[in-house]
Amino acid sequence: MLACVAVAVSLVGCGAFKGDTNDLQSITLSVIKENGVAVTGAGGVVTLQGLGGTLQLQAMGNYTNKKSVDITNEVTWSVIVDPNNNQDQYGATLIPPCEAPSCPVGNPGAYTQGTIEWSPTGLITAVEPASCTWVNDAVDPATQPAWFMNGDYSVTVSFQGVTSQPIYIPVASQGGIYDQYSNPTSACGPSS
Repeated sequence: MLACVAVAVSLVGCGAFKGDTNDLQSITLSVIKENGVAVTGAGGVVTLQGLGGTLQLQAMGNYTNKKSVDITNEVTWSVIVDPNNNQDQYGATLIPPCEAPSCPVGNPGAYTQGTIEWSPTGLITAVEPASCTWVNDAVDPATQPAWFMNGDYSVTVSFQGVTSQPIYIPVASQGGIYDQYSNPTSACGPSS
């Protein structure tokens, strides 16, 4: 009985009965670096620019005691071709991403995985085969260009039964389709 009282008193002292617990409430997934340059909490849709280009992602665990902790190296990563936007600029289905260091998979011209490589540290890298997942849908030279995301990769993380919001990553590791009026520079997607 005395042991139960001691446990109850210590729990009250720690705040367990005041709602001050350390339970994971949510995970915020952000892009903190683009090609090695720090950015402030980019999320949502972030284009992976250039062959060999990188995005460094960070997972912040948000706890019920109002503290946020970097849990990037503790989470389970899910990097997939977005089932709703899954094509490159030519309408070909995007190949699955692969996990470092064994990327890309297959031979040039017959890759079965690649385009983006991810690591459990949150680093996303554009690898062969290069791709452009943006489409210029300008029909009038006056509307040059009119970019639409035709494909992307979706990234989420999970930890202790909690899953983050997704980040969508379109790829611009090769040039876009040339059009003398709406895309004379063969750009791939909007520039930042």
